[in-house]
Amino acid sequence: MKSISIWTLGLLLFLGACSSSKELLTESFDQSPKWEEPDYANLEAWCSHPDKEDFADKFPEGVSEEDQEHAAADVFFVHPTTFMKGTHWNANVEDSSLNMQTDERAIMHQASVFNHSCKVYAPRYRQMVYGGFGAADTASKRSALLFAYQDVRKAFKYYLENFNKGRPIVIAGHSQGALHAQMLLQEFFDGKDLQKQLVAAYVPGWPFKASKFKNIPVCDSPDATECVMGWAAWKKNAEPKSLNTFYKDVVVVNPINWKTDGSFAPESMHKGFLNGKYSKIKSQSIHAQAHQGILWVKSPLPLAPIKNFHVGDINLFWVDIRENVEVRVKEFVKENGSSNNYGEGNK
Repeated sequence: MKSISIWTLGLLLFLGACSSSKELLTESFDQSPKWEEPDYANLEAWCSHPDKEDFADKFPEGVSEEDQEHAAADVFFVHPTTFMKGTHWNANVEDSSLNMQTDERAIMHQASVFNHSCKVYAPRYRQMVYGGFGAADTASKRSALLFAYQDVRKAFKYYLENFNKGRPIVIAGHSQGALHAQMLLQEFFDGKDLQKQLVAAYVPGWPFKASKFKNIPVCDSPDATECVMGWAAWKKNAEPKSLNTFYKDVVVVNPINWKTDGSFAPESMHKGFLNGKYSKIKSQSIHAQAHQGILWVKSPLPLAPIKNFHVGDINLFWVDIRENVEVRVKEFVKENGSSNNYGEGNK
């Protein structure tokens, strides 16, 4: 059998980072501790903020450098589930060990993709535990997710009132974070005045139908703005059991060619994925094509047993996303001018 290189093993470990076994929740949401809510006036309540040094400031070699100081837009990024093991429904934002895991994984590997074109704002929030997604107690699951969203909502309102100052906004999130980001889009943007400030929304990892939003269209080209996009990466020829239920008729924007028409995006178009060690970019290594609500991706790791590339929804297309954000921000500013003081920041 062909050996796996250290570089390959690094990404394999990263892709398996969220494969922890789901713990049984023996208490209801009502019985579970609620912890103290975050105070977003305090920088410690933010995983990433332009006024502090954090893991979203990092960038690997060989890509455009971090440039939040001159960024023309903001990104409000909601991190995915990092509370992997626990017997309570929601996380404690004062858990320093959990916060470090969040920062070293989701913030460094995902939120940092935006730091060339956007100032990065990413709040801590009392996220629902990973095991909650598979729990039979659907009432508690719903309550725990809404409880988490209230923190995200509060952080976003604080951001709008204190930091945004009319600047263009990118909304982004992954997995649980994508769900909360979609709820923000519905509540604050869809058909509201704030939609005029929406550059685009990147919300992979939580399927949604185009009909979810009444006034926000799906991004159907690389430079479309004021639109939303999502995808769920799976190994080519693999299909989830929920293909005809959870993924039925959902939006799939191919993050290599940025189209929705199901066209094949060859390896030659792939800008590059970021490995799990945050040390190397590998370009022209995968191809991708939409397949019945999921995104079929050629595995960058031929020997990897993983079929669900959920954890790599952003990393597999890291450079593709980074360069695309720049394109959409420039297009948005070009179309809308500088009447909202684009480029005047808070950092």
